[in-house]
Amino acid sequence: MTARTPDRKFSLASAALAAAICVLWGANTVAIKCSLEGLGPFTSAAVRFGLSVVALWAWAVATGRPLRPAPGCLRPLVVNSLLFTVQLALVYVAFTYTSASHGALITNLQPFILLFLAHFFLAGDRITVLKLTGLVLGCAGATCVFLDRVGAGQGVMLGDLLLLASTLVWAVSAAYTKHLVRAHSSVQIIFYQLLFAVPLFALAAPLLDAPPVRRVDLAVVTAIAFQVVLTTAFAFVAWTRLMQVHGAVALHAFVFLIPVSGVMFAGLILGEPITAMIVWSLILIAAGIVVVQLGERRALAGALPGRART
Repeated sequence: MTARTPDRKFSLASAALAAAICVLWGANTVAIKCSLEGLGPFTSAAVRFGLSVVALWAWAVATGRPLRPAPGCLRPLVVNSLLFTVQLALVYVAFTYTSASHGALITNLQPFILLFLAHFFLAGDRITVLKLTGLVLGCAGATCVFLDRVGAGQGVMLGDLLLLASTLVWAVSAAYTKHLVRAHSSVQIIFYQLLFAVPLFALAAPLLDAPPVRRVDLAVVTAIAFQVVLTTAFAFVAWTRLMQVHGAVALHAFVFLIPVSGVMFAGLILGEPITAMIVWSLILIAAGIVVVQLGERRALAGALPGRART
């Protein structure tokens, strides 16, 4: 029996779900900022990912998805988890310095960094004219973020640089994950990312957070619950299902909504100023993501059997 080719024609319900997931992921930067009002960065990460491990394990058991890796395959999962831990440690520390809107924009530079790395390290992934155009737009958007100094405190530049470093690690991890998917399911990859990261965050919390817990109120609990239930458990499961049906390239056409919603929620919920530089950065990064995805679609179409290459 041949493998089913993903159907790339979106129904209205699938398109709405994909858009909703991207909006949730954009709002996640605001949730992280809110959780850090009551918890230290490593404490917040340990709580969030500890609960997420339990939620993902329960979902895997309920759906009969195996979590045990094949013999000899544990080491690459550990390496991937270490990359994940470094990335998220940088993210959570960075958000103690910088704003949610800066976070939403800088973290969404990942597709551009991954595009650059893939050109040199992943066979078959080459930078075309369209992809290069998107890369230039993304770099211009990043420049606007770092030029945005309106109302910026002394630590904002440090936070932005930490976020940029975390995004670079994320891109390396994403490139590494492309090799992992040959031997592991997406559920196993995410589960072991979280499983090995949680003890490290829990160990760092009492050592590096000062203090680990400042206050626990409805806003902090809601922020943690949002991250665990919606942006990790629900969003991961729903996104994985959509990828199975429609394919990754078609699905990522909605990714531009992540920085858009992140900036909007930062302004509406946290009252962060949406400056001219933020607006320009948002336009350039979102446009760059769209152009890169268009380049990916054309590359995929050119590689399909029976299609002429241009």
